[in-house]
Amino acid sequence: MQTRADVLKARTKRFALDVLALIDTFAAFGSSAQIGRQLCDAATSVAANYRAACRSRSSAEFAARIGVVLEEADEALLWLEIVHEREIGSLTLRQQLLGEAHELTAIFAASTITARATATRERDARRHK
Repeated sequence: MQTRADVLKARTKRFALDVLALIDTFAAFGSSAQIGRQLCDAATSVAANYRAACRSRSSAEFAARIGVVLEEADEALLWLEIVHEREIGSLTLRQQLLGEAHELTAIFAASTITARATATRERDARRHK
């Protein structure tokens, strides 16, 4: 049985792969190419940094790493919004990826809040021993 973390690892990896498929349809020059590079960096960083967060050795480390995942997901969302408004690539794929980017950003925003609260509680409990 897969854990929630495993499901999210697979989901973020699929997001990165789907973004790469979209980017492969962009022009190899001009602003589309630059937007593609920025989007590529952000989308693949979501998956890579989430995997790193799952390997965290403490709640504080997890909170810090999941915060990075949130930043990258939000950046990927920004670039997808730009791609969508510029009408670059397939409309269907753009809409699908925008929806997924919104969902991932919301998931990681909630995770960041929870992780920070957990790290704070653990830190406070250690101080009051």
